[in-house]
Amino acid sequence: MTIDLTALGWDAGWAAHVRRRSDHRPGRVTRVDRGVCTVLRADGPVRASLGGGVLAAAARDLTALPSVGDWVLVGSWPDGRATIESVLPRRTALIRRTAGKDAVGQVLAANLDSVAIVEAVHPEPDVARIERALSLVHSSGARALIVLTKADLAPHPEAIARQLAAVAPGVPVLPVSAERGTGLDVLRPEVAPGRTLGLLGPSGAGKSTLVNALAGAVVMPTQAVRRVDGKGRHTTTWRSLVAVPGGGAVVDTPGVRAVGLLDGVTGLDRAFADIVELAAGCRYADCGHDGEPACAVRAALETGELPVRRWENWRRLQREVAFETRRREARPTGERRGGRRGGRRREVRP
Repeated sequence: MTIDLTALGWDAGWAAHVRRRSDHRPGRVTRVDRGVCTVLRADGPVRASLGGGVLAAAARDLTALPSVGDWVLVGSWPDGRATIESVLPRRTALIRRTAGKDAVGQVLAANLDSVAIVEAVHPEPDVARIERALSLVHSSGARALIVLTKADLAPHPEAIARQLAAVAPGVPVLPVSAERGTGLDVLRPEVAPGRTLGLLGPSGAGKSTLVNALAGAVVMPTQAVRRVDGKGRHTTTWRSLVAVPGGGAVVDTPGVRAVGLLDGVTGLDRAFADIVELAAGCRYADCGHDGEPACAVRAALETGELPVRRWENWRRLQREVAFETRRREARPTGERRGGRRGGRRREVRP
């Protein structure tokens, strides 16, 4: 079996990292199962465990562990084993905060050219969730999209798209129906040869159905949502990179209803660019937007130009990011990036 790695995004930039290691072969991680990765190499897929150098890097920073979408160098051993000896530098990384008091960064996927925030039009898109996800995607370095699935269930999906465009400055909003095949032509360039599209959204939003439609075959299982409340079941329980016939790839992620922000100040500012622009018009550079004179933000709230819901969500996410930043800076040096000194080892799940 021969695989064209350039169709999956391999290029001269990646190749420059491996010229000095001819004994290791490059490949792209398509799935991670408790420390064992499925890697697509030019000679076909291989299951590879983690080499010593990767484990040492992960001891200092858990985000150094291989993730779906990573380009890695794989070593082969006489007994037939394969090990990932290094993870090549990432160009983009979708990193969320894990739950719990010891919250650290978790890489959902790496080296994505674009990320589609997937929301179903029925019962209705969750605007606050979209704003949070946009902050995450903007922080990753990937191009952000909003994909409204199941457009056939709404009488006027274009109207919903226009409403969402108002809270997503500069982000394309694409209504699609995978069942009917409408709207997909606009999305296909995101999975052109050499490009990778990531899908982020809750269970039942139609991510797996969208993957199947883009791949032109049933490669991901799907389930119907509950008719009572429209909520989805967890069909996909692992992250997976799917190669699309003709080139390109799609990364499907397990359904997540919310993503924690770890350090997304830049992403937050891009997701709420309208508020940042309004704040620049305040009389005082350090305006707290809480009663100061000539406050452009308060004026926009009073006229309705800035919806109160959007303003409150921005403040909420700002507090979340500030809290996580303070907590991370207060940790001992060895723990700031997710590593722990001593103690019981923590199980790493994909």
